[in-house]
Amino acid sequence: MTDNSISRKVKDITAGFVGGATQVLIGQPFDLIKIRLQTSNSTITQVFQDVVKKEGILSFYKGTLPPLFGVGACVSLQFYGFHETKRYFESKSGKSLTWKEIYLSGAMAGIVNTPVASPVEQLRILSQSSSTKIHMKELIGDIYKNHGFKGIFRGFNITLLREIQSYGVWFLSYETIIRSVVNYHNYESRDSLSTPELLLSGAAAGNLLWLSAYPLDVIKSNIQSDSFKNPKFNGVNSVVKYIYSTYGLRGFWKGIGPCLVRATPCSAGTFASVELALRMLN
Repeated sequence: MTDNSISRKVKDITAGFVGGATQVLIGQPFDLIKIRLQTSNSTITQVFQDVVKKEGILSFYKGTLPPLFGVGACVSLQFYGFHETKRYFESKSGKSLTWKEIYLSGAMAGIVNTPVASPVEQLRILSQSSSTKIHMKELIGDIYKNHGFKGIFRGFNITLLREIQSYGVWFLSYETIIRSVVNYHNYESRDSLSTPELLLSGAAAGNLLWLSAYPLDVIKSNIQSDSFKNPKFNGVNSVVKYIYSTYGLRGFWKGIGPCLVRATPCSAGTFASVELALRMLN
């Protein structure tokens, strides 16, 4: 029987927050490098050297506080949205979810996550794409004062599209791998999976997530890092035209290397910490 109790929902949200905090602490340095690569002509080596030389090693954790809470909230919403939609499908059929239903459950995770992810990621990107120190409170106040909520939620539509695709693939990949491992070893349930098995499953899912949605992320980063005073772009189409005319198709994959390196431990840590937290809470 499907558990729709309030305590079940609270457990999903709590475990998701643990996974989000783990994700930020592991991935923040990689994310800074990814954003700089996506929004400049620098190489990985140049970005790394410039950050260390001009900003100091601790600058790899620039803008950590907003995503620590923001991503914690985001991942809570992701896992809550996924499990709620999953329970809905299960209550309708009484059977294990099909691959389509798992993808749609993951897509719903992306939809409910977008209203939080869009402003949080814009603040993080503006902080990470700049070599000068930015005070978040002043940045938020300045954006709201001059551009209102439209400015705060700049890039919302492209973020929504990226979230639907990426989290649909993320959860589908993870659940598919978990099912395969459980069946291969004849485990009684997923609770029998070891921590290394959880980590490896999460790592693979993280790489598949980014491979399926990376061009959308590049477009989003350029929109959200654009100057408010002297904007270079006027929507998604102008970004796509600029990237293609300047870099060709490879421009939509700038920074994919460090992104995949980051995705491996981040996604592994997120799924493993969520699964282990749920085991403790249940």
